Amino acid sequence: MLDRLYLPLLAILAVLTTAFAAVWPQGLGDRSPAPFGREPVQRTAQMQAAMKRETEASERRLNRAREAVRDLQAQTLARGQ
Repeated sequence: MLDRLYLPLLAILAVLTTAFAAVWPQGLGDRSPAPFGREPVQRTAQMQAAMKRETEASERRLNRAREAVRDLQAQTLARGQ
């Protein structure tokens, strides 16, 4: 391909790519402008509720594990005395 045709097309492509990157979301959960955007999944009420349930369940499991370790340590100390 001729350089006179190739280089201007490459420059136009670079400008278009930069413009597209300016309107695309920058990270997880960010909303992009109107022509491209939709509500991020992480911001929906159902997903928020699911994430809250998962966090609470994880905290309960962690607390049960800590309680079990405390009980085992207490039993070990009781036997040693």
